[in-house]
Amino acid sequence: MNIEVRKYNDRDIPAMISIWNEVVEEAVAFPQEEYLTDENGKDFFDSQTYCGVAEDKNTGVILGLYILHPNNVGRCGHISNASFAVSLGIRGQHIGEKLVRDCIHKAHEADFRILQFNAVVATNVHAKHLYERLGFKCLGTIPKGFRLKDGNYEDICVYYKEV
Repeated sequence: MNIEVRKYNDRDIPAMISIWNEVVEEAVAFPQEEYLTDENGKDFFDSQTYCGVAEDKNTGVILGLYILHPNNVGRCGHISNASFAVSLGIRGQHIGEKLVRDCIHKAHEADFRILQFNAVVATNVHAKHLYERLGFKCLGTIPKGFRLKDGNYEDICVYYKEV
């Protein structure tokens, strides 16, 4: 595969919606419970500070994406937040790493000073290992901070990195 991470365009939105909804359906990473639709997906992605997609340049297939936006406002507006999604059938091929690395760069370009992840589910060990390998620090754990699809609760970890 020849993977390029780039800014999304309108042609990418159907694939982005599909990948985003795969993660929402899994209910083990994103806090969202509602699916994106053709009607609201474009507005959702357009409302972000930046959206990047991982495209296989050989096939034109979108394999993953990220969204970057402020984590807060005012005196905390220099802190950004991001979410990452990789298509189910292509995970384990370091696409997530390419997305996170690009996001760190884009956060810096957008004049954010910190990239913070508010709710990394504790059982998402692949994400935690990736973030730690890329220099993110775990600030702590919020016990039972994430409600799973079956109604049970899982701990979440808060991560940050200066960008």
